[in-house]
Amino acid sequence: MSYLATLSPAYAEIFLLVMVCAILIVDLFVASPNKTLTYLLVQLTLLGCSVITVGTHQHGVTHLFHNMFVDDLMSDVLKLLSYVAMSMMLVYSRNYLMVRGLFSGEFMVLALFALLGMMVMISASHFLTLYLGLELLSLSLYAMVALQRDSVPATEAAMKYFILGALASGLLLYGMSMLYGATGTLEVAAVSDAIKHGVENKQLLTLGLVFVVSGLAFKLGAVPFHMWVPDVYHGAPTAMTMLIGTAPKLAAFAFVMRILVESLQPLMAHWSDMLAILAVLSMALGNISAIAQTNMKRMLAYSTIAHMGFLLIGVLSGTVEGYGSAMFYAVVYVLMSLGGFGMIMLLSREGFEADTLNDFKGLNQRSPWLAFVMLLLMLSMAGIPPTVGFYAKFSVLSAAVNAGHIPLVVMAVLFSLIGAFYYLRIIKLMYFDTPESHTPISIQPDSGLLISVNGLAVLALGILPGTLMSVCSVSVRQSLLLQ
Repeated sequence: MSYLATLSPAYAEIFLLVMVCAILIVDLFVASPNKTLTYLLVQLTLLGCSVITVGTHQHGVTHLFHNMFVDDLMSDVLKLLSYVAMSMMLVYSRNYLMVRGLFSGEFMVLALFALLGMMVMISASHFLTLYLGLELLSLSLYAMVALQRDSVPATEAAMKYFILGALASGLLLYGMSMLYGATGTLEVAAVSDAIKHGVENKQLLTLGLVFVVSGLAFKLGAVPFHMWVPDVYHGAPTAMTMLIGTAPKLAAFAFVMRILVESLQPLMAHWSDMLAILAVLSMALGNISAIAQTNMKRMLAYSTIAHMGFLLIGVLSGTVEGYGSAMFYAVVYVLMSLGGFGMIMLLSREGFEADTLNDFKGLNQRSPWLAFVMLLLMLSMAGIPPTVGFYAKFSVLSAAVNAGHIPLVVMAVLFSLIGAFYYLRIIKLMYFDTPESHTPISIQPDSGLLISVNGLAVLALGILPGTLMSVCSVSVRQSLLLQ
């Protein structure tokens, strides 16, 4: 077997990096203000990555680069979903950014660099690779938030994101160094083996775990490490907010699985208690704070915090069922968020941001179909059947019940009922209030088709969730070699 053939699990990452460099150069010669050629090249790159990921998939678990990189079913599924999320984000945001002069080659190149960081995180099997992927993603997002240089809110959001992100990265790196000091290795699987065979300095190991969980909680936006989420979601242009709130959550889920489940599984008794506290705090603060918001993006930010609490419930269950339901929840959350932020961008126009609750008043009178799609998205976020959001919450809570976390499930249901209020309020505004503006809603055909597919997918997956659920469960079981 040739050396190039042994690199096949990383072909997608290599192809993406080559294409990013090519697009960066080609964009210099694209004079068109709407960057059509650059946009098409980016979409073709995402398609190429999808083809390569499917074509190079191998059964079982394959390690590469001295066990620093892993190719398994979970990583391939999450990468394919990341490509789809990134492609949808570009379609939704194209017209929105174009009228604001932000649809530039820099935006698209940074988006692809962020995707490369996500892919490295998803396939990392070594603490150094995990950290490199995380920093590549984070630095790209910091730059994208600050891309609108003449906007004070965007610049302020970028500064907050950067400073708090650097602090969280420091916590994570410090925790990893403690784990290295306690176990003598940075390999994900080797750390688990070292803990199983006994570690002399257990205090150092536990302290490292605390720092690592803190860093993970920041990246997920869980309380009490959530401070950046509302400000960044609100201050950043909506296209950047969509990117931050969607595909990176898939990479963050993979990050949690690699560190907590693959590497620190022997310490599950410690980290499951920590995740339980984070989950309850996230659901409480997220759902209660969202009620008071008048800005749609801030409301969705607090909604994100609450949703991350539900995702953590699946992980702390400590079972294949729980991990599979958590992965399913992450995928469903990304689908719902793409639709929610996509709707804000579709209703926005030049010189106007449709990001307050009042902007959704009387939407049914202006566009019955868009109102229906938004209705489906809000019902799904609230977890009301027959949408997929209901099944996602049900599967996570079922796993927690089976693992014996009854009090946690009771609290989750109560906070979910509280959270239903602010989602149903949007539906009330759309269907029962008179519109504040009668300006015609102008939507590009590709965006209109995508938002329709997005909304109907939320309904279809709610009625027939079995295929996606089984894909998530099988990929987790095969990849993590769990029984």
